[in-house]
Amino acid sequence: MGPGLYSDIGKKARDLLYKDYQTDQKFAITTYAANGVAITSSGSKKHDLIFGEIHAQLKNKGVTTDVKVNSNSNLFTTVTVDELAPGFKSIFSFVVPDQRSGKVELQYLHDYAGISASFGLTANPVVNFASVLGTKALAAGADLSFDTASGNFTKYNAGLTVTNADLIASLTLNDKGDSLTASYYHLVSPLTSTAVGAELTHSFSSNENTLTFGTQHALDPLTMVKARVNNFGKASALVQHEWRPKSLVTISGEVDTKAIDKSSKVGLSLVLKP
Repeated sequence: MGPGLYSDIGKKARDLLYKDYQTDQKFAITTYAANGVAITSSGSKKHDLIFGEIHAQLKNKGVTTDVKVNSNSNLFTTVTVDELAPGFKSIFSFVVPDQRSGKVELQYLHDYAGISASFGLTANPVVNFASVLGTKALAAGADLSFDTASGNFTKYNAGLTVTNADLIASLTLNDKGDSLTASYYHLVSPLTSTAVGAELTHSFSSNENTLTFGTQHALDPLTMVKARVNNFGKASALVQHEWRPKSLVTISGEVDTKAIDKSSKVGLSLVLKP
């Protein structure tokens, strides 16, 4: 019931406006080995490029190990340990062959605080610290990154969020104070998962505003439709159907309403789980 982590600020609105929208083709299938290892094979095609990935996950006594290998011959490993102490979680990750990619992250969740800190496993690491203070109803936080090699802050963001039963509003200052983003999420009908949301971003350096508005509605317990449009005339929509438990097929499309003569973009995603 606490305020969560800094990454949770504005997450509901971002998920409504951007999650599951895509303009390429993606396929993923998950199988389970006898020892409980979940193996997911996925492939995606964008234009003429094909990208593949194999992901194995093992959960055992509060320890989750994720290993991913992709078609670029990169190996990603993440080990997550839950509940080292009440509210604590630790995450260790690295990428092969990048010798400077090792990173340790610690997370702590409390009724009135959410704190995360990470640092790279190098001689001069980048240190990141993010904290949120408040309650489930009202919280404020900051997100900082410091490069010990250069002695400079590479990131400093701040955010504020207000939550009630059916509405979440947030305000964040990003890009070292160069952009200000306001967003809101309103759950109109819990029975049909009907919701509306909007995000307005102002860039101080370019004096440009970006406004995105979106909505979602469940046609039935297994079928969800979503749509969004921004002030540049880009309109998108998707239909997502759960044809069996945890198995989803999603068809999405995008069109530039200011250039109808240009070809529209269509994306397809198929996720299969036993």
